[in-house]
Amino acid sequence: MKIDVISATPLKHTTPALIIGCFEDVRDELFSACDAALEGCLGRMAVSREFCGKLNSTRLVHTLGKLPAERLLLVGLGKRAELVEERLRQASGSAVQALRAAKVASFATSLHLVGKPESALEAVCEGALLGSYGFELYKTKERAELFSFEGMTLLLPKGGNRQEAVARVAAAAAVCRGVSLARDLVSHPGNVATTGYLAETARELAVRHKLLCEILELDELELLGMNALLAVGKGSVEPPRLIVLEYRGAGDSGRPVVMVGKGITFDSGGISIKPGAGMEEMKTDMAGAAAVLGALEAAAVLKLPVNLVGIIPTAENMPDGKAYKPGDVLTSLSGQTIEITNTDAEGRLVLCDALHYAQKYKPAAMIDLATLTGACVVALGHEASGLMGNDQKLVNALKKAGESCGERVWELPLWDEYGEVMKSDIADLKNAGSRDGGSITAGWFLKQFVGKTHWAHLDIAGTAWSDKTRPCSPKGATGVGVRLLIEYLRGR
Repeated sequence: MKIDVISATPLKHTTPALIIGCFEDVRDELFSACDAALEGCLGRMAVSREFCGKLNSTRLVHTLGKLPAERLLLVGLGKRAELVEERLRQASGSAVQALRAAKVASFATSLHLVGKPESALEAVCEGALLGSYGFELYKTKERAELFSFEGMTLLLPKGGNRQEAVARVAAAAAVCRGVSLARDLVSHPGNVATTGYLAETARELAVRHKLLCEILELDELELLGMNALLAVGKGSVEPPRLIVLEYRGAGDSGRPVVMVGKGITFDSGGISIKPGAGMEEMKTDMAGAAAVLGALEAAAVLKLPVNLVGIIPTAENMPDGKAYKPGDVLTSLSGQTIEITNTDAEGRLVLCDALHYAQKYKPAAMIDLATLTGACVVALGHEASGLMGNDQKLVNALKKAGESCGERVWELPLWDEYGEVMKSDIADLKNAGSRDGGSITAGWFLKQFVGKTHWAHLDIAGTAWSDKTRPCSPKGATGVGVRLLIEYLRGR
């Protein structure tokens, strides 16, 4: 969606629809002026509780020629004292979804005028771009009737710095571009988004932004001894791969932040096969990989002054005559041996080799993202990602970034006592313990492969996919992790 920035008075601007923000407890100057132009219509709606400014509520009103705007879209912001950047982001997303339902393709917005000048504009842009996203690539019927937005116009007050505003809009668009890439990757079916597809996406990203790209194929993984990653991919005709991308925004001087994303392109559970109901959603098990690729896309467009390494261990977990099985013992890249007790606990296996491999880059910090455990969904639902780590400063920085950008995280303990259930009688470790504290024991397992690196683990199993439409994302892939990583990196 194209975004234009102009200096204009909302009441005098001609547009198919004008978005205005409305509070529950305060009628600001713009609301009052629109109400007067419409002969008290908005005030009567508030009195009758037809529209009263409740957060994310919307109401489309035709102006019948009484204003240059053909329609007003009222969007609720809640109480004035509670207005924060995330509420503006959500309100903007709710607004564009209401306009999509009404098939209004072009519109103007004044939402940012009610927030803090230094942050409101980006929040409104992000909300509009994220909320307008749709994935309809595989729909073949009535394609001519599929709706798409044409453009949004941001109205600046007279005297506003248009050049600065345009730059801030471009920054918000860059972040959303990364989110859209991640959403697209997760939305593709498993017969399209294979390990080879992820590798080709990485190559295209490298060409587009002049990144360094290395794809370690099957024979190279065997030579290195990445037996945990190899084992997970043995049951599939799609070979496992390790994808490495390097972005050098700080030149050769700074140690990189390493981002590791789980890239299981489809997870049947392997020999420990999952129930059939809902298995189609297991195409989303590469959402961590998608987040890393999306974050690299955004970081490169933004030209962030940091060095980054993205590492994606990717495989397809399938049952086959060659598939790894319960009772097998694997020797990981680190040399630690792992007894397999559940082939559906495969994510930690591909990650453990990748995390050990990542230490060659001497990371300033290392963050992995993975749709790792159903236990995290049980613990936190779909509102927050699980967060664990061995460095409190890094954990706190990710918490702060999550609160700022709206991709919330919740810290879980990582005490050594949780590791007792992961000890094997015949090997160094088991890949799965009891159901109790399953997301934490999985995190504890990963911790054994990071050495002394400052490391944090994000379990995005509950947040990578949504079964309902939310203000800033439609039903389906959320692209979670991209904005969180970019906000964290900006903070560095």
